[in-house]
Amino acid sequence: LRFSCRRWGGLVQSDGSLRLSCAASGFSLSHFPTGWFRQAPGKEREAVACLSSGDLFTYYADSVKGRFTISRDFAKNMVYLQMNTLKRDDTAVYYCATTFHSRPQVTPDECPLDYWGKGTLVTVSS
Repeated sequence: LRFSCRRWGGLVQSDGSLRLSCAASGFSLSHFPTGWFRQAPGKEREAVACLSSGDLFTYYADSVKGRFTISRDFAKNMVYLQMNTLKRDDTAVYYCATTFHSRPQVTPDECPLDYWGKGTLVTVSS
């Protein structure tokens, strides 16, 4: 069971855009909630954007609302994070994530995912 990042992060200028993608292997994304987390230097890992099972609910951190969009392609078993209007505060290692527990679920207020793939560094320069 693992996530593989197909589109690695990188260096992008402030106000620029970047799209991250992760492919899941060994399990089907259609059966589990999926999301993206990030960890900035010196800070705790935080949930950025998440989708519940069946895409019933979407969670976005307040800091990325209106700028980031999470999506999934079940046929390709991939999850994406489109990041627009990037800011320096978005600099972090980004992780795709899921959970194999049935509770708690992803809601618009909470993203309780606890299984992360290998991270990819996104650096936003001024």
